[in-house]
This record gives sequence, C-alpha cells and structure tokens, in this order.
Amino acid sequence: MTKYYRENYPRPQFVRDSYLDLNGEWNFRFDDQKVGTASGWQNGFEDKKIMVPFSYETIKSGIGCLEPHETIWYSKNVNFASLCAQGKNVILNFEGVDYKTEIWVNGVFAGSHEGGYTRFSFDISDFLKEGDNILVLRVSDSLSTIQPRGKQRWLKNNYDCWYVQTTGIWKSVWAEAVSKTYLEHLHIIPRYDENAVDLEYRIFCTSSDDTVEVETIISYKEELVCSQKEVLVKDSYSRRFSLENDNVKWKVKYWCPKSPHLYDVCVRIYKNGILVDEVGSYFGLRKVSARGCRIQINNMDYYLRMILDQGYWKDSGMTPPDEAAIRKNIDEILAYGYNGVRKHQKIEDERFYYWADVKGVLVWCEAPSFYELNNAAIVKVTSEWINIVTQHYNHPSIITWVPFNESWGIPRVIKDSKAQNFTESLYYITKALDDTRPVISNDGWEHTKSDIITLHDYASDGVQLKRNWRYPEENLANRRAFNGERYAFAEGYQYEGQPLMLSEFGGIAYGNNENGWGYGAEEQNEEGYLKRLESLIDTVLEMGQFCGFCMTQLTDVEQEQNGHMYMDHSDKIAPEKVARIIRKLE
Repeated sequence: MTKYYRENYPRPQFVRDSYLDLNGEWNFRFDDQKVGTASGWQNGFEDKKIMVPFSYETIKSGIGCLEPHETIWYSKNVNFASLCAQGKNVILNFEGVDYKTEIWVNGVFAGSHEGGYTRFSFDISDFLKEGDNILVLRVSDSLSTIQPRGKQRWLKNNYDCWYVQTTGIWKSVWAEAVSKTYLEHLHIIPRYDENAVDLEYRIFCTSSDDTVEVETIISYKEELVCSQKEVLVKDSYSRRFSLENDNVKWKVKYWCPKSPHLYDVCVRIYKNGILVDEVGSYFGLRKVSARGCRIQINNMDYYLRMILDQGYWKDSGMTPPDEAAIRKNIDEILAYGYNGVRKHQKIEDERFYYWADVKGVLVWCEAPSFYELNNAAIVKVTSEWINIVTQHYNHPSIITWVPFNESWGIPRVIKDSKAQNFTESLYYITKALDDTRPVISNDGWEHTKSDIITLHDYASDGVQLKRNWRYPEENLANRRAFNGERYAFAEGYQYEGQPLMLSEFGGIAYGNNENGWGYGAEEQNEEGYLKRLESLIDTVLEMGQFCGFCMTQLTDVEQEQNGHMYMDHSDKIAPEKVARIIRKLE
C-alpha cells in the first residue's frame, strides 16, 4: 500500500484529509413523463429509497428494475458542517454517473455534466447554508447508439454480448474541502531511462496578489528521496526530479509486475506562508514500449498473459460491491495465472487501478464503445476519451490505451475515410496526451494507425486456430482473412513490423444454464474444458509470432457464460488447474 492510502477513499491517486462519503440511502424517482422540473422536484422530494452508488437496475440498489427509464431523480439532505471550515470551499465529486447529470443545491441550479464513465466535480460553496442542505440530481439516459455505452444494451432486452443498461449514479459520490487556492491537477510522467519523474502541476488560484509557494516531497517507504519548494510564477507548469538516492537500495526503485515498487508524492500549497492545501499521491517508475515484434517493460521483452474482464457483478452490475471485492478481483486474476487484464468496454472504479498498481497487474484501458458514426458521436466520444486518458494517466499498471474495439461504431472503417480519419485522430490525440504508452487503433481487426496489431480469433480449439493461421504472411498482407472473415488492416494501411497479439480468443462455454452461451460447443466436464484450453494455449505458444494473448474471460456476464468463474465470482474449476496451463512460458 502507498503512504497515503485510505480504505474506501474513492480517489487514491489524489488524497486529501477532508472527505465526506455521500454514498448510502438517497431518495429516488422515475420521471417517465419528464414532469419533474415543472413540478419542482429540484427543490427536494421523498419517494423510493435507493442505495447509492448502485444503479436502479441492480439488486444492491434496493430497486432492481431492469426496464429502461430515460429520466430519473435523486435527492438527499446533507449537512456539510464537517467540511465548512473558515475559508474553505466544498467540492462535490461524482466518480461516474450515466449519462447526463444536472445538479441543484437548495433549489439552485449548480451545473451539469455529460458522459457516463468519467469523474466530474462542482464547487457548491456558494449554494450552501448552515444545517441540512438539499442535493438534487436529474439524470437523463437513453438507448442512443451515439453515446459511449460499452456493453450496455440499446434494445429493450439483452442480446448476444450486450447486457442490462446502467442508468444514473454507479460510482461513488463524495465531497471534500479545499482552500481558495489549491492543487487542481497533478500529472505524473515517469522517465525510466533518465531515472527521473516529471510532474506537471495545475494550481487553482483566485488572487495574483498573494505569494503562493508549491512544495513537492517525493519519498520511498518513508525515506526522503527529494524535495523542492518554489514560488508559483504561473498556475500551470512542470518540473523534473531525479530519483537517484544513496539511501535507497540500488539508488532507484522500478515498477514492474514482479516488483511493483511505488514512490509517494506529497504536494503542499502555501499562501503567504500559510499551508492551505496538501495532496498525497504516488507513482511507479516504469517504461512501456512496443519495440520490434515484442512488448517491453523497462526495456526488456515481456510476454503478456492477459484475461479479458468486463467488470460486471451478479447483484450490482458494473459497480463492485465494495473495496474488498475489488482487491479479490485482482487476486483472482493472479490466481488463474495471468499477469494482466484487458478491462473490456468499461472504465473501472479508481480503486481497481490502485490495487493493480500495488499488486503489479498490467491493465489495458479500453474505451466504452459507441455504435453509430456521425458528427455528434465524434464530439461525445472524443470528449469522453480525453477525460479518460487524463484522469487515469498516472496509474503505472495501465500500459495500453484502446479507443476502439472490433470496428464498433465504425463498421465501414475498412473502406470509409471518415471512420479511418476518426481512428487516426484519436490515435494521435492519445499520443499527444501520452507519449509513454502504446495505442491500439481498433482492437480485433481492420487496424489503421496502431502501435500493436491485435487480432481476435474464436477458433474452437488449437487445431482450428492453427488452421486459421497457416498463412500468416498473407493474413498480415490483407490477402487472406485471418479468422475466415476479417482482415487485419483497413484498406490503405499495412503491417509495419509492430508486435502481434491475440487479444481475444477462447471463450469456452462450461457450467452454463440453458439460456447461456459461449464460443464453440459447450464442454460437459472439467476434463474437456481443461483439454480444450490447453490445446489453444499450446498452439498460441507454438506459433511464436504473438507477443502475448488475452483469454476470454474471467467471469460469466449475464447470458454470456464463458468465464473461468460464475458471475458471483465463484470458481468453476480450481484456479491452480487453469494457472498450470496459462503459466507455461513463465
């Protein structure tokens, strides 16, 4: 754990002492007729009760209604006295609300936000009063295919690999107190080759007449590595810090899966000599690169053994039941023999990435897909993706950005210039925001500009997989569909020697009920399952051209029942039996 870790704290990368948990019971209403505003619901109401942060569709919410409702309302009375110290502002934080959120405080409109998967905040200080305050949210969602929705269905019933929608609050709600001058953002860039770290600061400052100083303290396990205090000249700037220190064994500690060393960072803001803000954070010094035909961690080839995980839970949907479940989720990945996870079509709870950082699990961060390409979709998707990258950049466990999957939302990308331009634009925007990680243009097939070529092949067994890949040069030259139906590249693009990864395969059905499905024929017993799994893994390793693989999948998800575990995270087969197969190259 890091020095500033606090259990249940929603944002482990940016910790303050002030914290008011607003999860728990809220008032709740459906508004199918959209009469709430005209009826004055923004002033507060009492009705059904819902347990935040679980969406109304889940059992854990206390409601458990699966039907789509486009407009819903939340109301809660909150006393902010514990945060309202003299000279402090109150920031209201939402880790994730799907999809459009409007907020009133004591009947006064305080702001709005659009997007289902990213954090947003409001300074509500001007709207507060002594005693109880009424917080009201109006959340609008839809079955629209132009908004990023990931695996949420857009029909009224589940189908194929799309599941019950998630509407409203589905991540933590909390408040914190800040001074009039405070640290707004800290961007941490590890420089492995230089044994250094770059910090980019953004300071919120209300007055240019004050003397503002910024103090930075970097330590490793309570041992001071370096510190600096300087007068603020402009509110956004960067500094480089050398991490070489004679008091640390081998002078520098690197982050990698087997040794996930983490440095602590403390940033203090002083105004006219008085401490007004203090934030605790952390980082890992590591380097990720796609070099030749291999992925490298810290300039050394690293074979990726990944598992696809969609992050759904039996009674709570996309929301983990609690932090203990998040830690267990990481341990499950390791127990099955994997060194990484592809979080599929979902941006996880911030604490998931924290525990991946602590335990050394590699993560692919993938955008939730949209399903219709037009100008409105381009704006929505681009805005949300920029926020995703910006908000999760500092996690060393995240090693890859994936803005598109299987041509979802861009179904004609193989020929269509608009779709191709969009994939390239997000590739370059991502590289502009982060030049330290590989970016995958379109995971699965029909790549445009991409640092890794990732391919999906749900061959039923090793024999079929080998048959699909008996002409690898023709597959990569787009002269032959590699899985019998898809080409590796969109027209106008070609293989340039990037690493190849089999980023979806397997998906073996086992232990299903009559309504479940998996890829290929369902296995009827453990022996058949393990034999088929081993034939697939042996074939991937034998072929040799891949820098790694990603097996589908960790758990069953609703009707898709092809996981190592059931949806309640109970094991179908003892993890060590699977791990023996997965770890063959270790």
